[in-house]
Amino acid sequence: MTAPLQSTALPSSALATEGQHGLRAHSDGAGSFVPVQTRSERFRSVDVADFAPVTGREHEWKLSPVAVFADLTAGELDGSRPGIEATEASGVEISWIGRDDARIGAAGIPEERASANAWSSFGEALLIAVGGEDDKLVTVTRTGLGTAPRAAHTIIEAAPNSRGLVVLRGTGDARLTENVEILVGEGANLTVVSLQEWTDDSVHLSSQFARIGRDAKLKHIVVSLGGKVVRVNPSTHLAEQGGDVEAFGLYFADAGQHLEQQVFVHHDAPNTRSRVTYKGALQGQGARSVWIGDVLIGNSAVGTDSYEQNRNLVLTDGTRADSVPNLEIETGDIAGAGHASATGRFDDEQLFYLMARGITEEEARRLVVRGFLTEIVQQIGSAELEAHLIEALEAELQGA
Repeated sequence: MTAPLQSTALPSSALATEGQHGLRAHSDGAGSFVPVQTRSERFRSVDVADFAPVTGREHEWKLSPVAVFADLTAGELDGSRPGIEATEASGVEISWIGRDDARIGAAGIPEERASANAWSSFGEALLIAVGGEDDKLVTVTRTGLGTAPRAAHTIIEAAPNSRGLVVLRGTGDARLTENVEILVGEGANLTVVSLQEWTDDSVHLSSQFARIGRDAKLKHIVVSLGGKVVRVNPSTHLAEQGGDVEAFGLYFADAGQHLEQQVFVHHDAPNTRSRVTYKGALQGQGARSVWIGDVLIGNSAVGTDSYEQNRNLVLTDGTRADSVPNLEIETGDIAGAGHASATGRFDDEQLFYLMARGITEEEARRLVVRGFLTEIVQQIGSAELEAHLIEALEAELQGA
């Protein structure tokens, strides 16, 4: 007996209705929030009001003790001229310029609230203009800033084909948020040393922007030794063909000290080169270091040669070192790119080698640490400053 045919018609309850799954836009579709896809797409503004209050959950603040410097990210700042002391050097002119100067903003603008607060608050910018093809050294020291929250803006400008070494040093008490712009003209060769030797309770937040011209070279060195919280974030824009940057960092974190650096190198032109090397040591309960290294090789940066690394030496228990290298490549036509990160204790073989030659364990440890860190000191190119920093490192090691 043949079975009756079954109807294929849908019952009325199964017919398509408005709002049925699959017939309306998903909640994550058009118009919803889209995260930043690349480092260069981060929001930028010179107006602090354009940034939301800092909570510590933001990507740029999640490793920082934001409660310690809430007055620098949200409060009113003293934007008057900070006290400075400067050495004299032929070919270097130091002056103050107004906010309407065309060079302000030429190297970069803020990506976060502390930087924008400084930008919104400063009255005049300190200009350090380097000219002349002979080598020269100038040291500008900020001191006596006090404990009230302050803002500052500095421009370091190297004329085309000029050569020079500029040391921007901080001493004494400070609660400072600032922006530093570095403009390296075509064919220039400039070294900038950012030296932090603040008192133990000081707080210093510094965003440093560099723009490198055609066939120009910048050596940028960050040395952070003093201060309760020191956060120096250098960003380099290799904007024209043949630009070159060597970025070095040296830090020594003691008990309760937070030393941070977020480094960004943007290769945006053909045949550019970058080398990033940061090294630090940590000792004492609560000593903390943060290093984030971002390198972006844009789609027009063919022939790029780039490498970044961070090394941390842990001397005692109770310390923490965060090290995060990031590399984005948007073109396959490059000479090379890579990154590395390492955090560890003493090399037992090195200690054994030294102790086998009659050196005490304590002295052997100091020799290893000094050798580890002085590699960065030797990059400065000033015998006097190098000797000063080696002496400062020896003082730090007395407590190791």
